[in-house]
Amino acid sequence: MSKLVTIYGGSGFVGRYVARRMAKEGWRVRVAVRNPNEAIFVKPYGVVGQVEPVLCNIRDDASVASVMQGADAVVNCVGILAESGKNKFDAVQHEGAERIARLAAQAGIERMVLVSAIGADEKSDSQYAVSKALGEQGVLAHMPNAMIVRPSIVFGPEDEFFNRFAAMSRMGPILPVVGAATKFQPVYVDDVAQAVVLGVLGKASVGVYELGGPEVHNFKDLMGEMLSVIRRRKLVVNIPFPVANVMAFGFSVAKVLSLGIIAPAITADQVRNLRRDNVVSDDAKTFADLGIAPTALEPVLPEYLWRFRPSGQYDAIKESAKNLKA
Repeated sequence: MSKLVTIYGGSGFVGRYVARRMAKEGWRVRVAVRNPNEAIFVKPYGVVGQVEPVLCNIRDDASVASVMQGADAVVNCVGILAESGKNKFDAVQHEGAERIARLAAQAGIERMVLVSAIGADEKSDSQYAVSKALGEQGVLAHMPNAMIVRPSIVFGPEDEFFNRFAAMSRMGPILPVVGAATKFQPVYVDDVAQAVVLGVLGKASVGVYELGGPEVHNFKDLMGEMLSVIRRRKLVVNIPFPVANVMAFGFSVAKVLSLGIIAPAITADQVRNLRRDNVVSDDAKTFADLGIAPTALEPVLPEYLWRFRPSGQYDAIKESAKNLKA
């Protein structure tokens, strides 16, 4: 284990899969996170001492530099869906990403992979999309040979998409969504990790890759697929964008009045993002250029959404009993 990779945000949804794969490749893995005590679960990804969580504040030069000492490669998986406290889009996804690249270049590190997102656009009306685009530009300014991956909506056992809406389906007969016609190309989290690892190992050409799964679905159809898996019958209702904007404003006011205790169910920036399709561009580099066959939703969703079924793990047993009676 002579090689070392530092993964910023390595205990997050995508980062933990990258960390696991890098450990299997025989690398030492340094998982840079805000709270190492909450990332202890990454240690069993390798042998004793191979995977270690370390403290890092991505907004601070000294902190970022200290955890990349001796590294052969760096990966940035840090990202936020909504702003909170000092963690603003620009500070985390733009300045944070550029800071890692700048310090990595100064340290003589030759390989870097940035996990961005489809829809990154400096001309967007979404602060999230703008910060992602500026982060990419900042990385390439200092590390022109960096690999950038832009996944569509990412699914997997720890996702904040299907798990969130499956939990919401437990309450009432209606499942509200914003942007029911918006298209997504869901991508399996471990497929994204596999692409990142190829970049770290130098087995992928440099450039920007847009990563999407084998199928494109609109938001409403995805909810239908999810409801089918958890065996619940709900009416999926589209919330018009003007109404969603009013709701987002109300949530923002509630957050301020509660001193941040009430977390917004949706923000105005997220509403703006939901107006645009989140699919791979026609002229983009994709999984095909990496030799990876992306995983479909159908075989994966039941593996982790079963707990949202009316009877949880006993649902299959009850169905089997009904068949015996028949």
